[in-house]
Amino acid sequence: MDKIYRDVPLEDIPWNIETPPDALVMLVESGEVKPSKTIDLGCGTGNYAIYLASIGFEVTGIDISESAIKIAKRNAKKKGIKCNFLVADVLGDLDEVCETFDFAYDWELLHHIFPEERKKYIENVHRILNSMGKYLSVCFSEKDPQFGGSRKYRETRLGTVLYFSSEDELRDLLKPYFDIKELKTIEISGKSGSHLANYVFVKRK
Repeated sequence: MDKIYRDVPLEDIPWNIETPPDALVMLVESGEVKPSKTIDLGCGTGNYAIYLASIGFEVTGIDISESAIKIAKRNAKKKGIKCNFLVADVLGDLDEVCETFDFAYDWELLHHIFPEERKKYIENVHRILNSMGKYLSVCFSEKDPQFGGSRKYRETRLGTVLYFSSEDELRDLLKPYFDIKELKTIEISGKSGSHLANYVFVKRK
C-alpha cells in the first residue's frame, strides 16, 4: 500500500477523494454522531479526518502507509486544521494509539482485510472505543459487479486484492461485540462511477 502512495499520482488513486462522502456527512448532520474524540482507521491522506476536525471533532487518523501519513500531515497543515496522524497497523497491537474514542470509522478499508484477519481487527476497534462508543464501516458489497463480477476475491487495476462481503458476513462478524443500529447496502459515488457498498453502523456493547 505504501508503494501506491509513493508511486501513483494522488488523482489516480481511486479512493483518494477530498470531498467527504454523503453517508458520513449525513451521519454527522443528523446528530447521530456528534463532535467527539474520533479515530479514522485507514485514513489514507486524511481527507475525511480533516473534514471532521474542521467541524469540531478531535480526530486521530491512522494508516499503515508512512507515505500516506506524511501527505495527511501536510494536507492538514496546509488547511490550518489540527489532526493527529499516526503510522499504525490496524491488524497489530495498536500500541501507537494511547487513548480511547467515542467514534471510530473505516471508509472502504474493510475490503482490504480478509476474513481470517477480521476478528483481530474488530477486537481492536472494540478495545479502543469507549463504553457506548459508535463505529461506522463501509466496504464493497458482493452485489457490486466491479473487478470481475461475482467472485469474493477480486484484483484491482492497482494490483490490490479486495474481499467483497455480504451483509450476513458483517452481521456475524460484528454481533458479538456491537449492537447493530443499521446495516444496509448503499450506492456510493466514486471517481469512475458509482458502486455498491455495505454500510454498517453499530454501538459498542
